[in-house]
Order: sequence, then C-alpha cells, then structure tokens
Amino acid sequence: METPKVFESEYRFCLILWEHEPVKSSELVVLCREQLGWKPTTTYTVIKRLSERGILKNENSIVSSLVTKEEVQTAEINELVEKKFEGSLPAFVAAFTKHQNITEDEIDEVQRMIDRFRKGGAQ
Repeated sequence: METPKVFESEYRFCLILWEHEPVKSSELVVLCREQLGWKPTTTYTVIKRLSERGILKNENSIVSSLVTKEEVQTAEINELVEKKFEGSLPAFVAAFTKHQNITEDEIDEVQRMIDRFRKGGAQ
C-alpha cells in the first residue's frame, strides 16, 4: 500500500499525534492550540481529512495514526528524489551535501548504512 501524501501543516499535526498517541481528540485540540496556534475547528477538520485519507483513525474520540513517521518521511523523500532529481539518488546526495557542513561522524554513519545495505541488511 502506498503511503498517502501528508502536506506540511498536516505533518506538523502528525508530529504532535505521533508523540502523544493514542490521544483524545479534545487533548489534540489543546496541543494544537498551544503548539500550532490552531483553533479547535482547524484541528477537527485536519483529524477528519487525515482520517478520510487513511493516515489516522478516530474511534470514540481517540485518535491514533495508521502510518508511521518513518513511512511519511520515506514517501516524501522518494517523491522529492523522483520529481527534482529524475529518480537519481546520487544526484540528490550530491545536491544535499554540496552546501552542508557534514561531520566525520555523519559520514561514518552514512558509510555504515551503505555497508549494511550492501550486506543485505536493513537500515
């Protein structure tokens, strides 16, 4: 199953949900007001929209996610690489690293990830 698209403001909402789930919708209203400055109607609208798209479920006013943060992040990166870099991971990495200050520790971690991938392991 393909991960549904989560737009920026929805993603900020999902960050709150993932941190607190399962959570009462009324508590989400308070959290979204505090952290995002949203009105209650905005929060309830986003809950309804994300529920309709299969991103979360709202049962008996208890909200929980149906997709993980990692799934949403992976789908977003895949879309970015496909749209902006013609599907080329090396082109994406080259563009990303061109103007970044990457530490030796970060380079080592990426190398370990590549080594694990080559050995057939996951992340």
